[in-house]
Amino acid sequence: MGTKGYKKGFSLAMVLIFIVSLLSPIAVRTATAADVISVKDAIANNSGTNKTVEGYIVGTVKGGSGASISYQFSAPFSVNTNLAIADSPTETEKTKILPVQLPANAVRDDLNLKDHPENLGKKIQITGDLAAYFSVPGHKNAKSYTFAGDTPQEPQTEPVTATPDKGIVTDGTEVTLATATKDADIYYTVDGSEPALNSTKYTKPIVIKEDTTIKAIAVKDGLKNSETAAFTYTVALTGLRIHDIQGASQQSPFANKSVADVEGIVTHVVDSNDFYMQDLKPDQNDKTSEGILVYKKGHGLSAGDVVKTTGQVKEWVLDGYAEKLKTDLPVTEINADTGGSVTVTETGHDLPAPVLIGFGGRHIPTLVIDNDNFGKFDPEEDGIDFYESLEGMRIQLKDPRVIAPQSYGELAVVVKNQGNTALNSSGAINITKNDFNPERIFVDINDSSFVAKSGDYFKGNITGVVSYSFSNYKVLANKNDLPAFFEGTTEREVTKLKGKNKKLTIASFNVENFSANKEGSDGTSDEKAERIADSIVHNLNSPDIIGLTEIQDSNGPVNNGETDSKESAERLIKAIQENGGPAYKFTDVAPVNGKDGGIPGGNIRVAFIYNPERVSLVPGEKGTATQAVEYKDGKLSLNPGRIDPTNPAFNNSRKPLAAQFEFNGEKIVVIANHFNSKGGDEPLFGKNQPPVLGSEIQRHKIADIVNNFVKSIKADDPNANVVLTGDFNDFEFSTTLEKVKGKELTNMIEEVPSIERYSYSYQGNAQVLDHILVSNNLKNNTKVDIVHINSQFMEQHGRASDHDPVVVQVKLKKAN
Repeated sequence: MGTKGYKKGFSLAMVLIFIVSLLSPIAVRTATAADVISVKDAIANNSGTNKTVEGYIVGTVKGGSGASISYQFSAPFSVNTNLAIADSPTETEKTKILPVQLPANAVRDDLNLKDHPENLGKKIQITGDLAAYFSVPGHKNAKSYTFAGDTPQEPQTEPVTATPDKGIVTDGTEVTLATATKDADIYYTVDGSEPALNSTKYTKPIVIKEDTTIKAIAVKDGLKNSETAAFTYTVALTGLRIHDIQGASQQSPFANKSVADVEGIVTHVVDSNDFYMQDLKPDQNDKTSEGILVYKKGHGLSAGDVVKTTGQVKEWVLDGYAEKLKTDLPVTEINADTGGSVTVTETGHDLPAPVLIGFGGRHIPTLVIDNDNFGKFDPEEDGIDFYESLEGMRIQLKDPRVIAPQSYGELAVVVKNQGNTALNSSGAINITKNDFNPERIFVDINDSSFVAKSGDYFKGNITGVVSYSFSNYKVLANKNDLPAFFEGTTEREVTKLKGKNKKLTIASFNVENFSANKEGSDGTSDEKAERIADSIVHNLNSPDIIGLTEIQDSNGPVNNGETDSKESAERLIKAIQENGGPAYKFTDVAPVNGKDGGIPGGNIRVAFIYNPERVSLVPGEKGTATQAVEYKDGKLSLNPGRIDPTNPAFNNSRKPLAAQFEFNGEKIVVIANHFNSKGGDEPLFGKNQPPVLGSEIQRHKIADIVNNFVKSIKADDPNANVVLTGDFNDFEFSTTLEKVKGKELTNMIEEVPSIERYSYSYQGNAQVLDHILVSNNLKNNTKVDIVHINSQFMEQHGRASDHDPVVVQVKLKKAN
């Protein structure tokens, strides 16, 4: 309701308006031109009651206060409790803007930009009190308004209210309607049509039997009919248990339905808004979970509270990566916040016994995650269905063994269970072509400072509730309730391979974003540089040639266009010498700025360090970032040189670097690689089965290019000695490595015993990403060792990188 200022004497019309105003909670006030002040004046003289300010609606207060106040000037608007007005419709200078409070009355209903974005830019006169608002000059307690150019509003019947006014109700709920205007009649509809005088007249409570929207108006002679009020009710299903809602399926058969009075006991409080509850009257079907997540803001509950919950069943994606809505499974929850309720019926009740999983309890599938694209819900065979059948329930893990270093406050563990993958030499579990280990269990203890490595173990039981986040099922456990923890026997290794008079040693080492920059979380600390250097000298026995991956430019993550890595190389070489190693030499080809992926500004690349007392770089012209190397007449055309660097297959990825070395008069071509990452591949326990591995397409193209280059070397000299090193970002059994290998090369990783065959750990799975391949003429004269010093350890154990290095000892064949 609003008025417009205009010069006019008191008349019968004004008397009538005054009388009507006594019937309305929003006072009608007529402002004369002299009464109306500008925004500028309201800011300058910010005090007084019943002041009418004229200005343009320019937005809403976004946040802050005082000098830090900020405004939102364009839709969509999310705030309905205030406006921002100014003397100009395009004003953005905050010192010239007046924040206006919109109390919970008709002024808010009519003016707020959240519901009425069309009001933006309109000129209004608004009456209220001048006082500080958001710690700046403001306008509060608005009583009336008018858009400039409006005439006084016709007296109107007060709107209809309802009890209850909306939300989730049970079958048979009675709704009463009322209006604040005395002796007014109410007319309503329930079929979606607009109410009128020929609609049903309200005489008694309306009984809700199905989902219904009531629309109503209040009518009284001499007054304008009220605006239409609408009240929407959802009739909830009753008599359902938690296992009914969960169902024997990945998603609830009652998704998006409202449910009432669902009973359960609070088993785990996630935070002030979320908790898990479990049915105290379970069914006998292991396929249906007895637990469920409940969302209720400020619930104030504790474990042991028995509750009845009313709300809407939702399939909700919890915490995850940016692409989680496309990749992650949802968690079934009851949203009891909007129109719902949680009622406590008992406190201090004993929690239900947890379900033991593994040996002596429910068997965990050990081979299949999903093999039918969710076609059949089969917890006995499919790991993804097994964990879903326990979603929200308390489970127990007996004597769990740690199979990966603690990461982000989570522990990857296994328990005794028939058919588990055998532990490898570090106490972790390896993947194979047909087994990605669904028996892995993630225990979220929410403590990133907890120190644990592969091979450590607990004596006793871990109890927690099954949830899901970041693409994996998780067991939410309390760190303070963990059983006794023991360190295992896993230790960082030292290779037995050494360079000898007639035997050359070559290593592949991903040094994880190494640079001369020591600053920030993305820089390379002195401790890390020391650990890498120490491991090269003492764990790898100072190999003759090392193919390095993830060497950054000299200023590391600083994104200023620099690509040269001279200072990064000098830092690494100096640290090696200080640890008793040789005075290595360094060679690389710097990339075009920003074209090889990795941390923005880091310009990671592959490179070589080599011991000049043992090997030499064959003389030749060093290539540039865009020059393609060739092999002809027994030599590289560029040394070192990049392989086909302008090929689109290498977009946003590292270009392989070929270098020719000489050892004891024999030549060898070493090619350092760092294929595109698996970023963008869908998760193993995701919503799409089988997961789409989109990154493979680029790796396959790169693999073909690298193999074709090896073919060109062998075509020129069938006896040429060739070695490939690097992080290929794929497994020994993958199509990528098969393409790289072709008929010309042997992947020495395949010669490593399976118990030792791993160089990386990802989400509890030990796997090989780092490979060394040799030309077939070298296979029988090559020994290989994956040196396990990083992937299964935390920094507290001496970890220098996230990858284990690989070393080969080669006796060269005489080349033509």
